[in-house]
Amino acid sequence: MKSPAPTKTNAVRLLDSLGISYELRSYEIDPADLTAIAVAHKISLPPEQVFKTLLSRTNTGDHLFAVVPGDTELDLKKLARAAGAKNTELAPLKDVEPLTGYIRGGVTVMGARKPFPAFADETIELFDIISVSAGQRGLQVLLSPADYLRASEATLADLTKPPAGEPR
Repeated sequence: MKSPAPTKTNAVRLLDSLGISYELRSYEIDPADLTAIAVAHKISLPPEQVFKTLLSRTNTGDHLFAVVPGDTELDLKKLARAAGAKNTELAPLKDVEPLTGYIRGGVTVMGARKPFPAFADETIELFDIISVSAGQRGLQVLLSPADYLRASEATLADLTKPPAGEPR
């Protein structure tokens, strides 16, 4: 599937309005593999620098975004703790587009339909540049972690499961 021509998505418009500098990178879309690891390979960045955005729901029905490195798994208990909730679960895929305005493989905190609280894994600050979806499949935005945190208003937290074999 062809990659889309770079366009002004809601996320890009938000960055422009905040005066944040960024780089757009488009890539070929493979509907069978929308993983952040595949995206990282296609845009020539290590997977730990390509952050995926997941929509979750708390036990009280509130929604939140979790932003974690592409090569990790979200720890729902850690997200719940960070959000002050009893527990969290991933939102059903059928709810993602109506709530965010974005489809799977193109979800981003920036410019989402509703401004849900966002939590970013603390490892985001380890890099000079990170990549997140620009709001559509086949398009990533590269920017500094500080600029991303400012644009997304995300709270830093430890959100990922330890690699297999390591203690929690």
